Amino acid sequence: MTTDRRPHDVAAGADAPAGAATSGGRQDAAPRDGEAAAGGVLGRAHRALTLGIISVVSLVAFEAIAVNTAMPVAARALDGIGLYAFAFSSCFTASLFAMALAGEWSDRRGPLVPLFAGIAAFGAGLLVAGGARSMGMFIAGRGVQGIGSGLVVVSLYVVVGCAYPERLRPSIMAAFSAAWVLPVIVGPLVAGTVTEQVGWRWVFLSIPVLILLPLAVMLPALRALPRTRPGPGPDDGVRRILGSRRCRLALAVAVGACLLQYAGRQPAWLALPAAAAGLALLVPAIVRLLPRGTFRAARGLPTVVLMRGLAAGALVAAESFVPLMLVTQRGLSATLAGLSLTGGGLTWALGSYAQSRPRLEPHRERLMGLGMVLLAVAIATVPLALLDGVPPWIVAVAWTVGGFGMGLNISSGGVLLLTLSRPEDAGSNSASLQMSDALGNVTFVGISGALFVAFGGGSIAAQGPVASAAAGGASHPAAFVAVFAAMAVVALAGAGVTGRLRPGEG
Repeated sequence: MTTDRRPHDVAAGADAPAGAATSGGRQDAAPRDGEAAAGGVLGRAHRALTLGIISVVSLVAFEAIAVNTAMPVAARALDGIGLYAFAFSSCFTASLFAMALAGEWSDRRGPLVPLFAGIAAFGAGLLVAGGARSMGMFIAGRGVQGIGSGLVVVSLYVVVGCAYPERLRPSIMAAFSAAWVLPVIVGPLVAGTVTEQVGWRWVFLSIPVLILLPLAVMLPALRALPRTRPGPGPDDGVRRILGSRRCRLALAVAVGACLLQYAGRQPAWLALPAAAAGLALLVPAIVRLLPRGTFRAARGLPTVVLMRGLAAGALVAAESFVPLMLVTQRGLSATLAGLSLTGGGLTWALGSYAQSRPRLEPHRERLMGLGMVLLAVAIATVPLALLDGVPPWIVAVAWTVGGFGMGLNISSGGVLLLTLSRPEDAGSNSASLQMSDALGNVTFVGISGALFVAFGGGSIAAQGPVASAAAGGASHPAAFVAVFAAMAVVALAGAGVTGRLRPGEG
């Protein structure tokens, strides 16, 4: 499950203090009598909007799960195994910029325009990817999808801040999380069946049509949202929004990450200029986007933010290569390979529930450390499936352990961040947490892709071990071992800084 796409980890509006209506800084008033009579999130006042939001989140979740299942077949069909990691990192890189854009856009113009722009971009990206005739076009479509998902995720949270009274927000946030459960269970099976029986393209081409119904359901409620601004002002134009400091920094990070990924695939004499330019853009921008001291694990909030990037990046980078390994090295079908990840999504929810128990509150830092250790163990266990004597279902077992660890770590990190934040800084700090999540995805997926190619993975034929051997012995288990070993080390590094989660000197 891809963490950069999980809406329940995104701060409302990405820039607004928690508990505030992000469109204008207006605090919610106490519920009126009419609100009380309207019931909860499924009461008559909020039912249409709630069902529409849950449907959109479910479709985004299904797409995220389905991509992991269909990707090995798509990469093979487009002769793009060597560019496999780029199909994921292009989406993460684009969403990183889109999150910053959505926050600025929503604050200046309200959430409706960025929400519908995001849905349109998401659908357009799916169509481009589904109709791609080359791996380059497929990667471009995934980038457009990333822009759309980044806009949608943040805009939906601004909608929640505007449309729901404070007493209902915990319920709608719980609904956001619940919207991932069904896609996690049925997504791999449905996507695998469609991939094998109809074709991988239809995994992408069918989703845009499904988005139309939830849009029609929630459109009246969206139009009824209060506007806090009478209309566009001199500071509200698209040029001003794109020129904002946060958008400029996010764009620099995205371009820098692209250059570094490009450098990872080039000969040394070509790689050095691209890598230098990428680092020159990436490093200063990241330092300014995240809390001071994040990269030296300063005590307290900076370490919380750092751990989010390490956990999310290690998981997503490893998860991206699990189906490819099972399809190419163990001969599993796309359906079975995708199903190997299902247990992780379910135990993620279980871990999130476990950390919420009141008696565990004093041990939150230890829970985060335990979560990172469990993630490291899970990732390190996965390459055992490359051994002929080890059953491939060991991957599913390992991923249930890793999912539980992520539930402990990610949810505890969100709680700890709010505990360490002043009320007026809660929104910006939460935005930094989500930005670290996206940066971790981009960075470690890019590193994994470079390792995969460096150890011969680009020549792997995605038809299973027998076909690979017939094609000339193009099976390179070392490429997968390199990826999983590196990401296990990243997870262990996160466990190593757990002692710096408590505020103090240093």
